[in-house]
Amino acid sequence: MEPQAAVVEPADDPRALQRALSAYRTPLLARSVFELVVTVIPFGLFWFLTWASVSAGYWVGLVLAIPAAGFLVRLFMIQHDCGHGSFFPSRRANDWVGRALGIFTLTPYDFWRHTHALHHAHSGNLDRADEGSIDTLSVREYQALSAWQRLRYRLYRHPLILFGLGPVYLFMLSNRLPVGFLRAGWMPWLSTMGTNAGIALVVVGMMWLVGAGTFLLVHLPIAVLAGAIGVWLFYVQHQFENTRWAHDEAWSFQETALYGSSYYDLPAPLRWMTANIGIHHVHHLASRIPFYRLPEVLEDHPQLRKISRVTLKQSLHCARLALWDEERERLVPFEHASTETPPVRA
Repeated sequence: MEPQAAVVEPADDPRALQRALSAYRTPLLARSVFELVVTVIPFGLFWFLTWASVSAGYWVGLVLAIPAAGFLVRLFMIQHDCGHGSFFPSRRANDWVGRALGIFTLTPYDFWRHTHALHHAHSGNLDRADEGSIDTLSVREYQALSAWQRLRYRLYRHPLILFGLGPVYLFMLSNRLPVGFLRAGWMPWLSTMGTNAGIALVVVGMMWLVGAGTFLLVHLPIAVLAGAIGVWLFYVQHQFENTRWAHDEAWSFQETALYGSSYYDLPAPLRWMTANIGIHHVHHLASRIPFYRLPEVLEDHPQLRKISRVTLKQSLHCARLALWDEERERLVPFEHASTETPPVRA
């Protein structure tokens, strides 16, 4: 029986809450193996069912690609926990399972782990907002742009780009080279090229088994849909109206982790499929907690259910948010920029 953390009101002391949550950090080996098995096997099963259904009609295969994509997202979430060292008690097990899963999620594990650590270290810091996050301008920064620059930013923030072309670029192109880290030593190159080699072996093997055209017809929809879901989850976890961001002098890791990350309160089946990643405010405050123990935290600390809660219906509104209003300290749609007074230029 794991010790239960003392109940601490987060509004009173997020630092004390962070210390209390250390009681949930211990991974349970049997549970971790179970979660891996019940994700890998159904993913493989739905993949081959999708392939088998192609002869019966491609649209049937596309329907089956949806649960296959869901299990691929869950594999990424397990890889994510491995990157935090929270899935297995052994660091070596975390790293090698994470590297293996990276071949299927198209994500170089060691390189991603490095950039994701930057995201956790600086999330919500307006002076370091470009590190591992979605680009977001303030209202005044947007107003100061030229017409062409505004158009570029609007296109970047458009849902079809952000959740459509963006995931394709990220997982299929950007992850193939350590862009922006070319001088960061051997690790980004080794991680990226090693993952690329693993992907090539799997792809060649699957093309030999089922045929090149059939493999692409089956796997591309699964990978594209899984990527879109993954980016959407990452977006909602930090890009909600009442998020908390601050400049260096006012930024606090604990407060921004707790109040700048959402509690994405999904229906139970989606919560399971996404490996509780919606309990993101707890995850950012204590990233070493295994995903399957996050519900324990909510049970023992029910006050956390009220913080930064976003329902599935409410999250659809988040797609319209595009600018940070520093005066009101909230994210707002583009329409709000036209109602603000532009800055006076010297």
